[in-house]
Amino acid sequence: MEKSILQETTKLANGVEMPVFGLGVWNSSNKEAADSVQVAIKNGYRLIDTAKQYGNQAGVGYGIQQALKDNRLNRKDLFITTKVFNGDQGYESTLKVFEEQLKQLRLTYLDLLLIHWPVDGKYVDTWHAVEKLYREGKVRAIGISNFNEEKIQELLEAGTVMPQVNQMEFNPLVQEESLFTYMNGIGMAMEAWGPLGGGEALANPVVEKIAQAHAQSVAQVILRFDYQMGAITIPKSAHEERIIANSQIDDFALSPDEMAEIKALNQEKHSIWYQNFAWHKGSEATGVKDEVSHWDDVEEYLNKPVQ
Repeated sequence: MEKSILQETTKLANGVEMPVFGLGVWNSSNKEAADSVQVAIKNGYRLIDTAKQYGNQAGVGYGIQQALKDNRLNRKDLFITTKVFNGDQGYESTLKVFEEQLKQLRLTYLDLLLIHWPVDGKYVDTWHAVEKLYREGKVRAIGISNFNEEKIQELLEAGTVMPQVNQMEFNPLVQEESLFTYMNGIGMAMEAWGPLGGGEALANPVVEKIAQAHAQSVAQVILRFDYQMGAITIPKSAHEERIIANSQIDDFALSPDEMAEIKALNQEKHSIWYQNFAWHKGSEATGVKDEVSHWDDVEEYLNKPVQ
């Protein structure tokens, strides 16, 4: 049996092996997150990505424990990521809420902890707290999300540990060419959020033509593009058939010409960026709510026993 992309890992700068393909759970209720996590793990996924801001850590935690039991797996078989919420940033506050996040996830340690966004005036202190958690062995790898080159350089100068991962919006329409080159140069892994690029990318005639040529779905072609570009990829889905299909990108490859066609779609236009947030100096305050998503089923999944 050929090795699946779900078994493939990449070695981070600190030597930790991280799966190159996993499941994201943004915009999922706790029930949806719990169900999709169980389905994903049953079907071979080992990387699960969540965040406090998603409001579904409790569902993810239940899903992890139920899947471990159902599939006779050990905790060390999985790679679990969560993020420091923007509203918790700062040295003491980051440390204070970390244990609560572990509790919601029903874990004793994390595989990867990211700073969700670089909150002005706080992200350096937040990074020092993340470094402390790393030194204490509570986190196996640490990183950032949505950091540009300038902000990464600031952390490198102020900190003692290089971020091993930067999770960015990455897909055919937002390819982060300059940042990706910079990160490759210093040995920092790129992880893609929004890896499918939304409706505009999924309906693009160039990608549709390539998908037809390979008898694959447009989503599979985009995910294959992300993979061949070298980005760790975490597509979100709450449907089992799509969770399975998303990972079935091993049996075809995009040619150099096809890769070039998709690269030419790059717009480098973020769907959301610093000016969208109230914490950014000079913010346009465009309506993005910088708060934890509220789901009515949080308490149910905090206390739900594994069957």
